[in-house]
Amino acid sequence: MTRPDQPNPEAVSDETLFGADVADYARYRPGLPDAAIHLLAATQHGVPDPVLLDLGTGTGQVPRALLPVLRRLVHIDLVDVHQHMLEAARAALEPVRGACTMSAFTGEAHTFTPTVPGLAPTLITSCRSFHWMSRPEVLDMADRVAAPHAVVAIMGDGSLWTHEADWTGALRRLIQTYLGDDRRAGTRGTYAGPGRPYEDDLADSAFSDVSEHRFPIARAWTPEDVTGYLRTTSFARPALFADRHREFEAEALGLLKAHARGGVLKEDAEFTVLLARRPGGAA
Repeated sequence: MTRPDQPNPEAVSDETLFGADVADYARYRPGLPDAAIHLLAATQHGVPDPVLLDLGTGTGQVPRALLPVLRRLVHIDLVDVHQHMLEAARAALEPVRGACTMSAFTGEAHTFTPTVPGLAPTLITSCRSFHWMSRPEVLDMADRVAAPHAVVAIMGDGSLWTHEADWTGALRRLIQTYLGDDRRAGTRGTYAGPGRPYEDDLADSAFSDVSEHRFPIARAWTPEDVTGYLRTTSFARPALFADRHREFEAEALGLLKAHARGGVLKEDAEFTVLLARRPGGAA
């Protein structure tokens, strides 16, 4: 699976990484393609009482998109290291969850323990967050808590740093003039080179029956949306710029407006979903 580079150990996400940007995160982070959501829902065909465990839930994008499609969902476990993200996720899900119950767990994904007895997850998701986690330990945890027929879904689509276009290249060079050539990550570190593929992590886990699904997506950004999105990233969040962030954002906005056509910046991306099961574990 093509994915972002791996952060150095000292760059692991902490409470200050996205803490001040919950509203921006909810507003500017791209959603999931409809086709990917329907794929997730299809994995639960034949499952009497689906239970979702969403790791690194952020503002609850995955369950919020899944609930209208998988109406039989009976319970959602939300997991994130950020308490304020969980609060935002719960607030977003409350009006749409219907009879589906919901629990929140604050902590690293591999430390999750079910809070409601008898509700083993039948679908475990991690969207744009698996690279922050202790992946072998997460998969060991999943094996301990998941139902026998459970599906693990690892999802992502890179970022505007990795996307190749004239406007993203110019934006990346501008960020580098402020922060240095290396891509920043976490609160102190930088990204290292590409790490181990997720497929290898899964192959060494109980969930070694893996299928890959790719969905092309075309996004249209406004310059203002891009600057809002940058505030939510580990490579261009405001704290990295210290007292120069306002200067950077003004320069970035001017650059983006110069590249926009009809006020729009186009991104042609690909959203990848890895579905993993225990061998012989189809529902």
